[in-house]
Amino acid sequence: MAILTTLLAYLTLVAVGAVAGVFYAFSVSVMRALDAIDAREAARAMRSVNRKILNPLFLGPFMGAPVLAAATGGLLLALGRSEAAFAFFAAAAVYAFGTFLPTVVINVPMNEALERATVPDDAGPAATLWAGYSPRWTRWNTIRTVFSVASLVLAGLGLYLWGTAV
Repeated sequence: MAILTTLLAYLTLVAVGAVAGVFYAFSVSVMRALDAIDAREAARAMRSVNRKILNPLFLGPFMGAPVLAAATGGLLLALGRSEAAFAFFAAAAVYAFGTFLPTVVINVPMNEALERATVPDDAGPAATLWAGYSPRWTRWNTIRTVFSVASLVLAGLGLYLWGTAV
């Protein structure tokens, strides 16, 4: 069981770290770059990104991270490593409520609304459309980033606690 626990613990770190990295990149560079170009092009580019990110290389870690963290916590509990287990359970909870939930409740509906919107040909109305999307989307993405990083730290702590308890 220790080998499976080790595998799941490291997969948790990779999954949460990958998601945190994607969200971080959006908040510190991608959205800033899109905000710096013509709003018509920014909206079209974001729509393309939203379509292309729906792939197994993103969705696997995004959906799997809290499951992996909770499963690792369960195995650690079975191994009698309750402090390490608690850290992984906390990582799963922080991710679920601070990363997954805002994605499903806020960012994805905003992406779907942008997809349905007609991007105006005129610069002024397009700028209004983008101004109604980008600041709020980025703010919530930054929140997801912070919670993803917190989840990563908790998973790392769990691995550390497990290693020091052996």
